[in-house]
Amino acid sequence: MIKEEVIIIGAGPCGLSTAIELQRKGFEPLILEKNNVANSIFHYPTHQTFFSSSEKLEVGDFPFISERQKPQRNEALTYYRMVAERSKVRIQSYETVTNVSEVNGEYLVHSETDKGKENIYSAKYVVFATGYYGQPNELDVEGENLPHVSHYFKEAHPFFNQDVVIVGGKNSAVDAAIELEKAGANVTVLYRGSEYSKSVKPWILPVFDSLVKNGKISMLFDVSIEKITTENVFYDQNGVKADIHADFVFAMIGYHPNKTFLMDLGVTIDEESGRPYVNPDTMETNTNNIYISGVIAAGYNNNEIFIENGRYHGKLIADSIANKQEAGEVNG
Repeated sequence: MIKEEVIIIGAGPCGLSTAIELQRKGFEPLILEKNNVANSIFHYPTHQTFFSSSEKLEVGDFPFISERQKPQRNEALTYYRMVAERSKVRIQSYETVTNVSEVNGEYLVHSETDKGKENIYSAKYVVFATGYYGQPNELDVEGENLPHVSHYFKEAHPFFNQDVVIVGGKNSAVDAAIELEKAGANVTVLYRGSEYSKSVKPWILPVFDSLVKNGKISMLFDVSIEKITTENVFYDQNGVKADIHADFVFAMIGYHPNKTFLMDLGVTIDEESGRPYVNPDTMETNTNNIYISGVIAAGYNNNEIFIENGRYHGKLIADSIANKQEAGEVNG
């Protein structure tokens, strides 16, 4: 068993920020990351531009200098790699946490590396900074797991002159549709809503709507997907059943946080919102010494917490843990 004081699960911007703040308090936290630094951002489309300006994405007081006011994906990946390197935070990459349990006031964190090695850590404090982008929402229909169906859109070029069906109608679906049309794909968007989603970025919607009105993109509302085959997508639109040919399908219907570990540890989670209980002053849950950093604190409403406000969770967590340690030493 490997003894640690603080373990952080997730090496995204909020996990890095928390680790740096804990370093400043004299701790040496260990980050366990199932892939590598800023993995969620890595999954963004290749040419994704951030909504936030670069200074609002900074963590640990490391300046983020970008060519434009709002940086692109590759600039952010470069920045967070630099933060990880210069801060010298301890990161175990490609190590997936498989279980977290409480034993006699300590937490046992079980993990497995990508090489199959199993580790068990003992820690007094555990911080969940796992985000939500790694858990896509599912259609729950036959054929969803076929090789030509994906929940992530990376780049448009491979789909030139291909029939592409996008399921969804919010930002990720609209952004993908625009890029695919630009690259010469034949794009159809199937959306369960009756009109454009109000969450679509206001500077993107007019571009998308113009493509629809000019017949460049086919947009169908009030659609529910029934099944996907190797050749077609079968759907129901207002009670009328139909199908459309699809060489590739993107199910861009959002993402959700992984709440399993938190629930197993007794963290109270609101059933409707998916929001775990946290003390807003400390980011500690109702389970002693279990903390949350980043978007997972927002439950299903992932438009509430971004990097630009989630990065401040780290200082609250570090202050809380330091205060607990100081109180323990005084009482001892």
